[in-house]
Amino acid sequence: MVVVGAGMAGVQTAVALREQGFDGTVTLIGAEPHQPYDRPPLSKAVLLGNAEGSAFDVDFEGLGIELVLGREVSGLRPADHELDTEAGPVAYDVLVLATGAEPIRLPGAEGVPGVHLLRTLDDAERLRPVLARQHDVVVVGAGWIGAEFATAAREAGCAVTVVEAADRPLAGALPAEVAAPMTAWYADSGIDLRTHARVERVEPGAVVLDDGSRLPAGAVVVGIGARPATAWLAGSGVALGAHREVVADAHLRTSVPDVYAVGDCASFPSGRYGERLLVHHWDNALQGPRTVAANIVGAATDEPLAVYDPVPYFWSEQFGRFVQYAGHHADADRVLWRGDPSGPAWSVCWLRADRLVALLAVGRARDLAQGKRLIQAGTPMNPRLLADPARPLKAATAAA
Repeated sequence: MVVVGAGMAGVQTAVALREQGFDGTVTLIGAEPHQPYDRPPLSKAVLLGNAEGSAFDVDFEGLGIELVLGREVSGLRPADHELDTEAGPVAYDVLVLATGAEPIRLPGAEGVPGVHLLRTLDDAERLRPVLARQHDVVVVGAGWIGAEFATAAREAGCAVTVVEAADRPLAGALPAEVAAPMTAWYADSGIDLRTHARVERVEPGAVVLDDGSRLPAGAVVVGIGARPATAWLAGSGVALGAHREVVADAHLRTSVPDVYAVGDCASFPSGRYGERLLVHHWDNALQGPRTVAANIVGAATDEPLAVYDPVPYFWSEQFGRFVQYAGHHADADRVLWRGDPSGPAWSVCWLRADRLVALLAVGRARDLAQGKRLIQAGTPMNPRLLADPARPLKAATAAA
């Protein structure tokens, strides 16, 4: 067994293989030299200097998992069952692709001093002294990572400006009516949010917008999205999708025999939602490996293959709020609010034919926990009861 990628998805795949009884060799290859680590703390505790790192608490040696770190994988030759690496070929019987995603870079900003990304441990360590010196910071992109970094920068005492090309924060993730209340969070935190703002160019010490505005910037942090890290698969025969992600089937197998894919680098067909999903969130990288491991182990014993069809879930900590989302709202036909969106705690429910398909919860953890179970079960809901924020979600079903 060879697993490419030593992030959450890769580590959990290797661990799950052992937990499910795989007794062959397991090799985990990572491009970074660091002990495998968790990413969410990078924009929080690690960035603010409250933690030195976030290494996984995994006894790789005790589990018999060989770690090969600091090694780039440059190609895949399925006919030979071999990977190409900078240190030579690596043979495999079964391969798992878990290379994750890489940040999209801001055109024209390459090599400009003071421009940062926040994806890796090295990125967080480079940014930590920037925050400690309380620089003027410009964040490009008001998505999840932009909001989390802006929160940390304000906590560190920096003056923060966030520039967003769209008309609102989280434009790519949430409908306008749902994202609208979040706009006020920036001002309430002392952050200058500029929407409809495109970066013309980045200079040392400044960001110039397309309207001629010049923003002082001791540091620029780019958070404009991520794309699957799959360029190395060119010419391998592994089918890629519209976003250059690995196209996996319902069992997380790729188009190439003996090769699976999991986590941020792969999409999968969802029977629950009737479309292919590409989920760039931590929970997907945690859950998918269990299916991969079950199918690898099961293939040797002719067990029925496990299907991967989760209720997607993610969370974000920003501006003193805990934001959680479960499900997929793209084809919902009705939206219901629970609570006042100008207040500290509220939820949004998306329905399709009176069944809950997605839920966003701000400061309402119970709504999220109950809602996720109701989405999973496909339970019919009573919309009138559902709109009452004082009523638990589990007591707002059609049978209630």
